[in-house]
Amino acid sequence: MKVMTFGEIMLRLKTPEYLKILQADGFEASYGGAESNVAVSLAMFGDEAAYVTKIPDNPVGLAALGAVRRFGVDTSCVLHGGSRLGIYYFEKGTNIRPTNVVYDREYSALALADAAEFDWEKILKDIDIFYFSGVTPAISGQMEQAVLEALEYCQAHSIQVVCDLNYRSKMWSTEKAQQVMKHLMNYVDLCIANDEDFEATLGIHAFNGDMAHGIDQIDSYKRGMEEILRQYPKCKAVASVLRNICTVEDGDWMGIYLKDGVFYESPVHTVHSLEAVGAGDAFAGGLLHGIVQGFDPQKTIDFAITASVLKLMIQKDFNVISEKDVLQVMKAKDTNLQR
Repeated sequence: MKVMTFGEIMLRLKTPEYLKILQADGFEASYGGAESNVAVSLAMFGDEAAYVTKIPDNPVGLAALGAVRRFGVDTSCVLHGGSRLGIYYFEKGTNIRPTNVVYDREYSALALADAAEFDWEKILKDIDIFYFSGVTPAISGQMEQAVLEALEYCQAHSIQVVCDLNYRSKMWSTEKAQQVMKHLMNYVDLCIANDEDFEATLGIHAFNGDMAHGIDQIDSYKRGMEEILRQYPKCKAVASVLRNICTVEDGDWMGIYLKDGVFYESPVHTVHSLEAVGAGDAFAGGLLHGIVQGFDPQKTIDFAITASVLKLMIQKDFNVISEKDVLQVMKAKDTNLQR
């Protein structure tokens, strides 16, 4: 099975150590973005992964493309044009000081792209699963249209659609997100909803905003997941990450997966995070890998959450771990639970 992901890759500029942006006189450059992160995860696990976006035909755009391609992702459908790559500035939080991200992505190549530029018949040829997140339609009205056209093609050609709701308040309001995502959800087969995603994008209550007690709200999450399946009959499964966050670095993480009317819960992982970026994308990558490889639902959610928490110990956007790395941690976790 081959997976195609669609979204924006950006230049990531990170302050050294724990410096705030106001203090920094230099930045560490790398590349990343939700859908490119998922594609790299899949390629690292040994799956067939393809990625489509639009990048400027200049050294910065080509460097971003190379960053994805070096891990084995198929980038043959990437479009070239426009004048700039989107940027996000990242300052790492610590203890009670939160991590902060500043976007500079207006007028990027993808933000100015026209939906008609994406030939979905060509792009989705030989693709089995199409993946996008709520970030992509939030970029522009044209990207909202491009996603819709991709989903219509998927529906007409029996291509499975996976969506991470992935709400970003810095990109659009809850009102606009709900207007768009409620419609797009009619084409989705598997939905990933974490924390505020339920309410912000679909108007479904599942989480009260208390990140210190996310796992404690598991029953509320489960009701929210069941409501997604009730409202969107095409959607057959929902997955979520639940967290009890003590500080920026410390917390408990677990995953739950609703499929065929049964809830599957992962063990709880107590973690000390090195860099809390891309863990949601790593979860999506792990979940997709389980589906591609035909794992049973319990192994799928265990694999997904383990991949997610391992990403917390890896710097930069991409989750550069193998299937073997994940399975080793899963085995050790299972051994400890049996003691």
